Amino acid sequence: MKDKELSFWEHLDVLRGAMWRILVAIVAMAAVMFCLRDTLFSIVLAPSNSDFITFRLTGTTPFQINLINTLLTEQFYVHIKVAIYAALLFVSPYVIYEIFHFISPALYENEKYYATRICTSAYAMFVIGTLLNYFLVFPFTLHFLGTYQVSTDIHNMLTLESYTDTLICMSLMLGLVFELPVICWLLSAMGILKRSTMRQYRKHAIVAILIVAAIITPTTDAMTLFIVSLPIWILYEISTLIIKDQTL
Repeated sequence: MKDKELSFWEHLDVLRGAMWRILVAIVAMAAVMFCLRDTLFSIVLAPSNSDFITFRLTGTTPFQINLINTLLTEQFYVHIKVAIYAALLFVSPYVIYEIFHFISPALYENEKYYATRICTSAYAMFVIGTLLNYFLVFPFTLHFLGTYQVSTDIHNMLTLESYTDTLICMSLMLGLVFELPVICWLLSAMGILKRSTMRQYRKHAIVAILIVAAIITPTTDAMTLFIVSLPIWILYEISTLIIKDQTL
């Protein structure tokens, strides 16, 4: 193959070129996201409004979340951070393409086929997890914690940084949790995980799912916990269907 004709330093040059292209793409997209401030933050801040689609569809009682800024540089810092995260989300398919383009010459045709499927599935599942968090998990978590009061004399005022950090962190965590079917398939392909094992330890898995859901959503609200636990349990059951029993 052509890749075998390249020396170590030539491989390094190819990798360096890929890294530079990835960096330029991320910076360029981050700049675009930074300039689209109004559109970007209308999306980011939408779940803090009781008119958000999730609250309207579920008939949630109107409420008000007050976001404040307490530091001189906080809004600018949050603006940059959110723009970078949005850029990474949009540019990640290109990042995956560049990495795959670099390693693909060393793969056989069947390995390229499976690698393409794995990368595509992993990205799709991450996006689904992020969207689920944005439209369901985060809004209900925000509603519960943002309106919770130990006394009517105490009013909640959340900082912008706290709001965006929680949204980004929960999006990342739920996106990673949604990689469960892909990870299970890989472990099964390597002969490490079996369908019978997953079914045998289903009860233990349910307990683990509840613990993970409690970590993702720092709330004691049973409804929010159920909303997070249900899709993870469904993913677990889907995983038991897509893997096969095979010996090491």
